[in-house]
Amino acid sequence: MGMVLRAAAAATLALLAACAATSSGDAPDTAALTRVQGFSAQPAGEVLPQGWRPWTLSRFKRPTEYRLVDYQGRTVVHARADSSASGLVHPLALDPRTRPLLHWRWKVEDLITAADNTQKHLEDSPVRLVVSFDGDMDRLPLQDRMFFDNVRLLTGQQLPYATLMYIWENRAPLDSVISNRHTSRIRMIVAESGRDRLGNWQEVTRNVVEDYRRAFGEEPGRIIAVGIMTDTDNTGERARAWYGDITFRSAPESPVIAER
Repeated sequence: MGMVLRAAAAATLALLAACAATSSGDAPDTAALTRVQGFSAQPAGEVLPQGWRPWTLSRFKRPTEYRLVDYQGRTVVHARADSSASGLVHPLALDPRTRPLLHWRWKVEDLITAADNTQKHLEDSPVRLVVSFDGDMDRLPLQDRMFFDNVRLLTGQQLPYATLMYIWENRAPLDSVISNRHTSRIRMIVAESGRDRLGNWQEVTRNVVEDYRRAFGEEPGRIIAVGIMTDTDNTGERARAWYGDITFRSAPESPVIAER
């Protein structure tokens, strides 16, 4: 039972580090929690970007390597996975209604041949962008509350109320929603699919409020963290990917049409 819970909770445990207590010297200031610190503003060569924290799934899993590199004059994060799984996480305290547009850049060298995120034993992706939300735990269905309680007993930490993952899938249709097999509080949204855009930088913009409503059928709470993850632990394959800056932006206002 413990191994099953670890597998189901793995993708969201990266976000728990953002909520963990830190010393006053390490605690981010309030302003830092309302924005994602950009990779491009930081020097290449640093192992970890400022404002981001490492996350290791388990001491039994090989970690994915993340490094800040110069890519054609701009600093980005290079991820290299080899039968591995780990991520980076950035704590936030952001009302998604004020800045609902999540914008990012990513580039994938090749697909993970055997990956299929509809199958728990093949649940790998060359890139993941993960958004964690706060909420009222008492509103959760009994099955989810029991699952959360079991994970807390197993890990000593509380899972986020809800998690959206944006992934690059092999076959699943673009914009489709994939449910987690163990809890209704994790949903994967296919932000890119197939081979057509491999090898090129992709700019992606998603409305997290609309995606949350579609995935969970309710209004989103506060965003408490954003994370990136490249994982190949289930398939045992290799993957290389690059992540550019991640930002939350305001939605443009609809033009006002004067009545005649």
